[in-house]
Amino acid sequence: MAEGLMKQMYGQRAYVQSAGVKNDMEVDGFSIAVCKELGIELSRHRSRSFEEMQEWGDDLSQFDLIVALSPASQRTALELTRFYHLDVEYWPILDPTGLGESREAKLAAYRQARDQIRDRMLARFGPPTEETT
Repeated sequence: MAEGLMKQMYGQRAYVQSAGVKNDMEVDGFSIAVCKELGIELSRHRSRSFEEMQEWGDDLSQFDLIVALSPASQRTALELTRFYHLDVEYWPILDPTGLGESREAKLAAYRQARDQIRDRMLARFGPPTEETT
């Protein structure tokens, strides 16, 4: 969700690449659904690990900032970047994956997480780039 939101809100203003601790899952269907509500297409995305990013040629030393959305990803980012001069920020975003019994309750939890990410982006990076809004 974060990569899709960042690209929609800020376009080409920054190079954005999402990564996680694991790469063994497709993007969650609820994430796809709540992002589609905002015109963000995630159905072709898949989760990647930090190691996979490096294998594909993304050199972590070339990044300025890593935003971690979970304690596990923060630990991994700090470990992988301990020799690089870049910032790692932790944004405590709700993990919606185990929340809600009904479809509507699950969608509400995912919307809350999506909106938390969007609000943190606005606070950190300012208003969206004009041509992307």
